[in-house]
Amino acid sequence: MLPERTDVLVVGAGPTGLAVAATLAGHGVTATVVDRLATPPVTSRAAVVHAGTLEVLDRIGVAAPLAARGLPSTRFTVRDRDRVLLTVPFDRLPSRYPYALLVSQAETEAVLADRLTALGGRVLRPYELTGLDLDLDGAGAGATFAGGETVRARWVVGADGMRSPVRELAGIDFGGPADPGESFLLADVRVDSTLPRDQVNLFLARQGPLVWAPLPGGLVRLVAAVADAPPEPGARHFQALLDERGPARRPDRVTDVCWSSRFRIHHRIAGSYRSGPVLLAGDAAHVHSPAGGQGMNLGLRDAIALGDTLAAVLAGGPDTLLDGYAAARRPLAEEVLGFAAGLTRLTAVPPAARPLRDLLLRAASGLHPVRQRLAVRLAGFEPAGR
Repeated sequence: MLPERTDVLVVGAGPTGLAVAATLAGHGVTATVVDRLATPPVTSRAAVVHAGTLEVLDRIGVAAPLAARGLPSTRFTVRDRDRVLLTVPFDRLPSRYPYALLVSQAETEAVLADRLTALGGRVLRPYELTGLDLDLDGAGAGATFAGGETVRARWVVGADGMRSPVRELAGIDFGGPADPGESFLLADVRVDSTLPRDQVNLFLARQGPLVWAPLPGGLVRLVAAVADAPPEPGARHFQALLDERGPARRPDRVTDVCWSSRFRIHHRIAGSYRSGPVLLAGDAAHVHSPAGGQGMNLGLRDAIALGDTLAAVLAGGPDTLLDGYAAARRPLAEEVLGFAAGLTRLTAVPPAARPLRDLLLRAASGLHPVRQRLAVRLAGFEPAGR
């Protein structure tokens, strides 16, 4: 049952919302967490947690149990079919976690939910937000749900995804082109493959990028940009993607599709991360290409920064601390959007320029300082206090 009043109402129980609530709980603040789904999803888009994010998650007691469920990846490679154009090693990162952790988003959510429960919190389901009254004389916001329930909160956190009702009801602009967005297919599959199972591969092809990432249990996550995704992608669709973009001399063969989906991605950032008592984090605040696996990672780091800041405000700090959160996090999202877009543009190089692109990537791969800078950038380390 929903309370009549709460200090913090977190809307959305994905990785971002759970991380906000767990961070608050670690400070002794019990947030009210709601989600519109009756049960947590068992499938997911995100499949990697980077070292910089694991360092931050360690502060709330989540990194170690999450690492135990994942598969460490020591390298990220960029390929053109059988040719390795660039190798980015993670084993020399300045971190206790010198790898990229390959793990399903569903597992990440489960570990965060367990931690929240251990700290005395829980998720209330299913509650769908339908109204938000911000005209309460500076005393917070009133939230209304589909069943007629109402909650008055000092602060409302929108962690409810790209189509965030919190963001829309608060009237916060979500900038970006009014186009249908980039179309993607994704699946967890079993494949007969000679590719190493300790690295993520980004295949650059004229038709679009293909990400090949191993997961625990012998699975492989495939993500590919396509012109027009079919409504129910099956084995033949992913086999065709591997045939046209993956290894050529020793082709992969799909033996089973565990689950598959399609989605569209826009490149957008919210006009502001704060509107009075409303605060945004994760996909509610920024969306972009999945290249480089940056989206969920940025959202998790948003969440812990926001949880720490809210706890400081509730302990008597000035509300302007939340303006500092908004001012610090938005430029980081702009940087990530630019980085992800740059990786995507590597694929869109015209055929005549591809030999030069490949030559430059190979040259970069031979320079240790360049490889190290790319590894640190992918790992998501952020300046202190951001």
